[in-house]
Amino acid sequence: MNPIRKRRLLLILALVAAAAAATTLVAVALQRNVAYLYTPSEVLGGEAGEHARFRLGGMVQAGSFKRAPGSMEAHFAVDDGDATLPVVYTGILPDLFREKQAVIATGRMQNGVFVAEQVLAKHDETYMPKEVADKMGAAHKKHDVPTPAEAKAH
Repeated sequence: MNPIRKRRLLLILALVAAAAAATTLVAVALQRNVAYLYTPSEVLGGEAGEHARFRLGGMVQAGSFKRAPGSMEAHFAVDDGDATLPVVYTGILPDLFREKQAVIATGRMQNGVFVAEQVLAKHDETYMPKEVADKMGAAHKKHDVPTPAEAKAH
């Protein structure tokens, strides 16, 4: 094999190895940052894992919101119609955050409480994010309980 062909072959092999390493690093980074959506029923059923980072979706339970005076720590409960999960969040809640509204919170479970790092809320009381509605609908079908939309229709 002449020296020029040998250099080309080594260069191609180095480029392939670099591309494989870059692809692996991107895949690992994306896997670590992905946050799966679970309802309170699924979390309490053990599907989310005790220390995994995930998104919790459902409705803010009526009468559950509390904030100590002078504190940024908010306590509320997220309900999916079958189960309720307590949530604690330190920070400024979105302007649209209210009880009986759809919410998606990102965080982790700690000692039976969901500790949120981020809270997202929508403004219209009839709106529910599609993925939350789908999850809640699937959970209700398992238990033969009507979904919030089905209950409203009757």
